[in-house]
Amino acid sequence: MSSDPWGRVDETGTVYVRTADGEQVVGSWQAGSPEEALAYFERKYEGLVVEIGLLERRVKTTDLSAKDATAAIEHIRTQVDEHHVVGDLDALRERLDKLVATVETRREERKAVKAKQSEEARTAKESLVAEAEELAASEQWRAAGERLRALVDTWKGLPRLDRKTDDELWHRFSHARSAFSKRRKAHFASLDAQREDARKVKEKLVAEAESLSGSTDWGPTAARYRDLMADWKAAGRAQREAEDELWARFRGAQDVFFQARGQVFAERDAEQSGNLTLKEELVVEAEKLLPVTDLKAARAAFRSVNERWEAIGHVPRDARPKIEGRMHAVERAIQEAEEAEWRRTNPEARARAAGLTGQLQAAVDKLQEQVDKARAAGNDAKADKLAKELEGRKALLDQALKGLEEFGG
Repeated sequence: MSSDPWGRVDETGTVYVRTADGEQVVGSWQAGSPEEALAYFERKYEGLVVEIGLLERRVKTTDLSAKDATAAIEHIRTQVDEHHVVGDLDALRERLDKLVATVETRREERKAVKAKQSEEARTAKESLVAEAEELAASEQWRAAGERLRALVDTWKGLPRLDRKTDDELWHRFSHARSAFSKRRKAHFASLDAQREDARKVKEKLVAEAESLSGSTDWGPTAARYRDLMADWKAAGRAQREAEDELWARFRGAQDVFFQARGQVFAERDAEQSGNLTLKEELVVEAEKLLPVTDLKAARAAFRSVNERWEAIGHVPRDARPKIEGRMHAVERAIQEAEEAEWRRTNPEARARAAGLTGQLQAAVDKLQEQVDKARAAGNDAKADKLAKELEGRKALLDQALKGLEEFGG
């Protein structure tokens, strides 16, 4: 008979393993010595130790599922319970029990992580739905369309929720996208119709512009071209290719006319340089009237300057805006002085201002009397309320008095 701390072999070749519940039969050995029998079954025990160690590492360091881990534990436990090995089986059972607890802990942790991820995904998808529904009403067609496509990509990257919740959110999300697409399609269909109408209008404008390009009736024709340009802008844009082609023709017709007019005017300007010198002298004379101190004298002097100005005739076209602008500035200054004088001397306005001032003064006096009475009666709350109203009326009275001063009254 042969034995070690965890097992023995009896005279008949039966191998036993020692456990907390007593000895258990491992098997029968007839192929060799008892020592070889113990060594064989001890190696099988070491194999279980290695297998448990590998499983422990897999549970702790990999994403092995709780289901697969439990199945692997039960497989090893069955081998331990069948006690076909020699070694500390109770220690193996203890390790397996701890491993079961570890698997259960990992299961709960993963369950919590999954629940958190699901809640985060739900929140994220609700946010995507809310933004999509807001974008559905947008008229920023390009930007909103690109953003909706980006939202779809973001949605695809999120995990699925429970079927009911996920389907409901997707239905709202998809409905918002469809509503936007429908509105955009209707918008561009309407836009195409408007552009076709614009093309027809602009073709007529081009035809008229081309018919006027040879005119030498400079003033009326230039005015008509300005009207045509206003009509062109009011017509809206046609389709891009048609717009570009029609604009080239329209602009070309204008260029022909205005270049011819420009040549004629250039020749005319050469004859008008003397007029410019005379008008510059008159402008200097007119500007000396400012600032206006004697309205009647300034008005008469300006009338004299203006009569001589009109008698001189045209100046070169490129100099006209500046020289006429200086003259107009003097004229406006005199007109403003006239308007100020009229406002100052207007008897009806003076009477209205005086009447308003009188009414406000009466209201102030009455309120002051009420405040004093309230104070005397010890009613401070009423007095304070009336004092605030009095303060506002006094401010209005000050404004009215200033306005009356402008009339010299």
